Order: sequence, then structure tokens, then C-alpha cells
Amino acid sequence: MEAVEGDLFRRHSDYKNMIPEYGMKLDFLWSPFESNLTSVLRQIRGGPRFPEILVAGSGLWHMLHINNASEYGGALASVRSSGAALASPLSSGLAMQPPHMFWLGMPTLVNSMLNTEEKKEKMNRMVSEAYGHEVDGSGMLMQSGGPFMLLDIGSLTQRCGNQCTSDGMHYDKIIYEAALHIMLNALLVESQQWI
Repeated sequence: MEAVEGDLFRRHSDYKNMIPEYGMKLDFLWSPFESNLTSVLRQIRGGPRFPEILVAGSGLWHMLHINNASEYGGALASVRSSGAALASPLSSGLAMQPPHMFWLGMPTLVNSMLNTEEKKEKMNRMVSEAYGHEVDGSGMLMQSGGPFMLLDIGSLTQRCGNQCTSDGMHYDKIIYEAALHIMLNALLVESQQWI
């Protein structure tokens, strides 16, 4: 985590990072809207190789700038179908191992701590719950037959509480470390199933 920490907390930009001692390459693509994610998934599918692990997520940017949960849910259908196409390359003639795909759930928002009136108005508890219901009903998560395993940031942030955020939206690194451990454990469990 320390090797990439400086990059992990750069907001609203693309970046790439190599960690030679682990043979790891990390690409972060700022894709705030679902249409951006769909495009990225399609580009990956058309590329020469797939990443081994793919973590995607959206919702907060849409909530702030569009603020329409049902439209968000409709847009998730494209993410789901592009993710499903990427998750099953063998069925479409591609001889590449599909990536392990994770969906980064939205955090619990602490309305009183949000730093603008617009955020407080548009990102309230009711709206946030409506967006969460759209993800749950989208069919994109593994628990409902989709390609993405949920990293439930909402539960982690809710349990950590107000003391883990300074702005009601972005949380302390302990949350992201916990999510990383959950993801690595899921990968370990999956790898044991193939042995």
C-alpha cells in the first residue's frame, strides 16, 4: 500500500504506477460516469491483453452532477453487459483469461460534513439509498449473476463512522486497506478453488 499511496489519493486524474519489486503495474483511469466505464471495458476487450484484476465503481459523480437514480440504473446496464462480455472471453473465441472484476461500492455519505450546499442537497441519504438500490437491482454483482464482486465500501464506512472522514465523502486509508484485504482474500479463495 505504501508503494502506491501517493498515487492512490490523487483525485480526478489518470495515472500509471509500476511497482517493480512486486512485478505489478497499476493503471488508474478516471472514469466518473458509467458511459466512461463502458468505454474502458470495451477498450480492454479489444486490446492485446486483459488486466488480471479490474476494480470499477461509479455513482457519486453521477449523483452530484445528474442526480437521477433511475437514469443511473439504466446506465449500469451497459456496464453490466460490457463487464459480462469481458468476463467470458472464451465463449466469444478469445483465448485470454478473464480479469477478476470488483465493483467498488459507494461510501456512506455523512451529509453534515459534505463541503458544499450542492452536495448536501443532492447527495442526501434518500438519494444515496436510491442509487444503492439501482446497483443492487442492476444484475451486475456476482450475487445476482453479474460479473462484478462487490467491495462493500458502504458497510465499511458506516462501521468506521464520522471519525474516519474529514469531508463526509472521502475516507481515511484504513477503509481502503480493509477493502484491499477483502479483495486479496477473495482472490486467494478463488485461486484455492482452482487447485
